[in-house]
Amino acid sequence: MSGHSKWASIKHKKAATDAKKGKAFTVAANMITIAAKEGGGDPTMNFKLRLAIDKAKAANMPTANIDRAVKRGTGEGGAGQVEELIYEGYGQDGVAILISAVTDNKNRTSAEVRSTLTKNGGRMAEAGAVAWVFEQQGQIVAATDSEEAQLTAIDAGAEDVEAEDGKLFIYSNVSSLSQIKSALENEGIKIESAEITFKPKNYVKIENEEKAAKILKLIDAIESLDDVTEVYANFDIPEDILEKIS
Repeated sequence: MSGHSKWASIKHKKAATDAKKGKAFTVAANMITIAAKEGGGDPTMNFKLRLAIDKAKAANMPTANIDRAVKRGTGEGGAGQVEELIYEGYGQDGVAILISAVTDNKNRTSAEVRSTLTKNGGRMAEAGAVAWVFEQQGQIVAATDSEEAQLTAIDAGAEDVEAEDGKLFIYSNVSSLSQIKSALENEGIKIESAEITFKPKNYVKIENEEKAAKILKLIDAIESLDDVTEVYANFDIPEDILEKIS
């Protein structure tokens, strides 16, 4: 089993619990707002916005909420200006952490991220110290690990395909994401998620159960912050340890 998609797999499983934490709508709205701010409010012309709206709909976000988030991004919503920020940090054993946040108060968000890292055994990093570990890519999670689906993705331009837990984690350059998604859908393959993500170029293997638990606790704490939309990390925890601590 490839360890490369371990964090992607964990994030995918955790996404189902976000709604229970009362945060799924907040994250989805913020991602829609930023996408609309960057590329306009028409999802047919703004692929990033279309992805954000698809994610919101998957979380059963009401259409009215989606429309408000779009208008907020295009300046029609009457709310304060928001911006997307990227924070860099380290966890236990030098695990690299990249944190994406959307905020209307940079000072508040920065203080919360720094405090959460420190309280949970991590620390903030200088700008650029961690970002180089990650590569921006398109990621699709397909609800199958069939060879046919893998070949379809590769033929459509996928750069890497990893099978795990009966699913395919498909990676591509950002510009190919749309065509790969369409090719899979045309073959009747169910897409569970499609997004722009940051994939680690290298991994830190954590084989100590206590350290693994601490790293996951740190990630959970960061993800629980209201302004945080995504967290990326380069750890690889073996399946047997994950089962013990999950």
